[in-house]
Amino acid sequence: MAGVGKLLKQAQKMQKQIETLQSTLETQVIDVSSGGGAVQVRINGAGKFLAIKLDPEFLKEDVKLIEETLLQATQEAAAKAKERNEAEMQKISAAFQMPGMF
Repeated sequence: MAGVGKLLKQAQKMQKQIETLQSTLETQVIDVSSGGGAVQVRINGAGKFLAIKLDPEFLKEDVKLIEETLLQATQEAAAKAKERNEAEMQKISAAFQMPGMF
């Protein structure tokens, strides 16, 4: 059963690394702008939106254009946060291999 003990230790190590990573991702900031800078979105690496800024001149545009630009910026920000999160998680999980599984 030595293999099970080793596996448990690896799982505990991985859990600690994930907790550390989650804390780190919360401090990483991703800025995205859309519409030539008319919409700016700030999100952290954990996917929490921190701020949305709109250029006052942009608010004079057609409502549909504003909505589409805002949606595009938030989707891009969310995608970048998810991409960063997955890349960092991949680094951790690559080191954890279950015997006979991969």
